[in-house]
Amino acid sequence: MRLLIVLGLLWSLVATLLGSKWPEPVFGRLVSPGFPEKYGNHQDRSWTLTAPPGFRLRLYFTHFNLELSYRCEYDFVKLTSGTKVLATLCGQESTDTERAPGNDTFYSLGPSLKVTFHSDYSNEKPFTGFEAFYAAEDVDECRTSLGDSVPCDHYCHNYLGGYYCSCRVGYILHQNKHTCSALCSGQVFTGRSGFLSSPEYPQPYPKLSSCAYNIRLEEGFSITLDFVESFDVEMHPEAQCPYDSLKIQTDKREYGPFCGKTLPPRIETDSNKVTITFTTDESGNHTGWKIHYTSTD
Repeated sequence: MRLLIVLGLLWSLVATLLGSKWPEPVFGRLVSPGFPEKYGNHQDRSWTLTAPPGFRLRLYFTHFNLELSYRCEYDFVKLTSGTKVLATLCGQESTDTERAPGNDTFYSLGPSLKVTFHSDYSNEKPFTGFEAFYAAEDVDECRTSLGDSVPCDHYCHNYLGGYYCSCRVGYILHQNKHTCSALCSGQVFTGRSGFLSSPEYPQPYPKLSSCAYNIRLEEGFSITLDFVESFDVEMHPEAQCPYDSLKIQTDKREYGPFCGKTLPPRIETDSNKVTITFTTDESGNHTGWKIHYTSTD
């Protein structure tokens, strides 16, 4: 009980400092019917515990004394989070086919945890049941050790009850609040030769980005484009570049779209102005492309 009082005082102090945005405290104690005396036959109790969004529930046992049966068929405590059964517990010590909680701490997979207690029609001797304590704790969504991938492309920042993403210089956070889109439009190349490539080449290019590269030379020059090194743009076997695509446009014609893994052929544009557009969707892990452009007069 002292632990619960301390938790309550700490929660109240933080709530006072942060104001009304702080969620109500979630913690407490669960016991079997009649605890600390023996529990009766034909007992069924369940508790549904709910934490605020961005939190999970932590539960541990300070006393556990249930009838042991094969795979805990007779008396048991079952812990369920969503549709997943976290544990079915019985006995006093774990065996090859049964599990007792021991010193284990159990965590919900989300903000809810259901605890179910059941006893059957008889016991060979008295069993005193269980005592457990639970509390809500902040989920650090930025930690991969929780079993899920990091939710942000670049930087993940955890705070109590949630998280937010941010991006490196040269990127902007997409409206989905997770993906970092490249700021790759409006680039103008005026040299008579040069190289340009997809963002991060030869590393995987960013998702949900729309890039535009403009080569602008003086009148009388003609631009030639050669794809070099490697070419890897997401494709579909039955449709023409529906996911990611590269297009090249002059004042006379359009080339592409290009995707897949085969280097496109040389393009002699017969123009002094070329616009290269590259668009990507929300999925994939491809390395992109690199172009060497030259010019003749």
